[in-house]
Amino acid sequence: MKDRTEQHRERLEAHVFVCTNDRDSPHANCAAAGGEETVTAINEWLRDRDAFWTTVSVSTTSCLGLCSEDGAAVSIQPRNTWYSDVTPADVPDLLESEFGADANLDSESEFGADANSDRDPG
Repeated sequence: MKDRTEQHRERLEAHVFVCTNDRDSPHANCAAAGGEETVTAINEWLRDRDAFWTTVSVSTTSCLGLCSEDGAAVSIQPRNTWYSDVTPADVPDLLESEFGADANLDSESEFGADANSDRDPG
């Protein structure tokens, strides 16, 4: 087992959490509201900017307490920003407002496209 806490703290600017919670209930849940599709849209937005393995990490999570039939709940940490009703169509505007049009990354920055060329996937 390897403790990689410091490595990730130094690398990550933000961690995007998207609720994909599914429950057998008459109440709204993010799975039914497109949570997985929202995760896919976020990952695609980051990949399009060569920012997928850089300073922004994306994870699915259980309930964030912002349930809605109109879209998924998203939280961006450590910025402590919270969104509800997020659909895949909202992702470009949401992420551009949070990270800039190019995710504040380019191949020349320390977190650019080549930042993880030595990344150990294991």
